[in-house]
Amino acid sequence: MALVINGEKIEDREIQQEAERLRPRYEEVFAEKDPAEREAQLQEWSRDNVIERVLLRQEAKNAGAAIPPEQIEEAFKQLRQQYDSDEALHKSLDVDSDEKVRRTIELQMKTERKIGEVYAKAPKPSEEQIREYYEENKDKFRSDEQIHVAHIVKYVNWQTDEDSAMQTMRQAQEQIRSGAPFETVVGKFTDCADSGGDLGYVLRGQMVEEFEDVVFNLSPGQVSDVFRTRFGFHIAKVYDRRPPSIPALKDVKKQVTAEVQEQLREQALGDYLDALRAKATIEQA
Repeated sequence: MALVINGEKIEDREIQQEAERLRPRYEEVFAEKDPAEREAQLQEWSRDNVIERVLLRQEAKNAGAAIPPEQIEEAFKQLRQQYDSDEALHKSLDVDSDEKVRRTIELQMKTERKIGEVYAKAPKPSEEQIREYYEENKDKFRSDEQIHVAHIVKYVNWQTDEDSAMQTMRQAQEQIRSGAPFETVVGKFTDCADSGGDLGYVLRGQMVEEFEDVVFNLSPGQVSDVFRTRFGFHIAKVYDRRPPSIPALKDVKKQVTAEVQEQLREQALGDYLDALRAKATIEQA
């Protein structure tokens, strides 16, 4: 059913488009909900989203200075490059001319500017808010086990075949077993000598599985045998292991502060939209 928001008619298709945009994630999250109840709630949320979007658009339309024509034209050119034809561009925006595309771009820019103005008025996070958020979300900042590892690598590619790469790595292994420092051998044999082959501290999931299967089973100070990954042959050395841990607030304060600030911005925008809605006239057409 169509809506009339402050005198502007909004067709039902806009609400249905919003519902289809939300549907995949919505149905995944609320899969256990009764299908009829789920659909009714999806329609309600879609309707609310459209109302808020229209109210924000109406407020932004005549607010503030005009957008410079050159900015609109630049955005228009960039948008046009994403489509095979003018017709495809017009269809995607549900308009019938380039001039209407430009007006749509201008309104979007004004809306984004208005949102930026609302965000700018959001308060800065207090130390208490930062500390409280950290305490309530500690597990979010938990780090998995880490190891400090270095490696010697010989790639297998068009320059080096399997047998040649393996022969080179056997030579490196013999020197290590004969007492040569791992760090010295790296410079002689590796194809990746940056930082002496030192990869620093790594978490599970950062490296290819074949590499992790070996290095995460080494003890500090232990050097692996020669092993193969999809890239070539390796010899690895582990220097240190760090167990899973929750970092102190001081170590993640920048991230915590940014997340609290984002919450305050979204709260400010929500309050602003609530105020617009409270004074709006919204009717069913």
